[in-house]
Amino acid sequence: MALATMDVVVLDCPDPRALAGFYAEVLGGSVEGDGEWVDLKLPGGTSLAFQQAPGFVPPSWPAPDASQQFHLDLKVPDLDTAEKGVLELGARPLDAEDRSRNWRVYADPAGHPFCLCAC
Repeated sequence: MALATMDVVVLDCPDPRALAGFYAEVLGGSVEGDGEWVDLKLPGGTSLAFQQAPGFVPPSWPAPDASQQFHLDLKVPDLDTAEKGVLELGARPLDAEDRSRNWRVYADPAGHPFCLCAC
């Protein structure tokens, strides 16, 4: 028997509303709240939350001496279309040169790594 159920994934960041807005454009959903904590209510009932973290330092990637801590895998129907969209929204490529793979790695505007996956 489980002791708990998964509630929400929370990303630390310098500007919760801005980062929630980025992910709302990528994933859909509605942004709720303002200030130090903002929720993104996603279609289907799941949520992402964004928490203000003064002094936030984004993870280094790739960095053999530092961990990225976690990353999001976002399933997409077309990698090229999704890539164009996330770059227009302010993401930056981290590992997207190899076009033979079915995934590419980007950083969101706060520096968290995420993958677009045509899996």
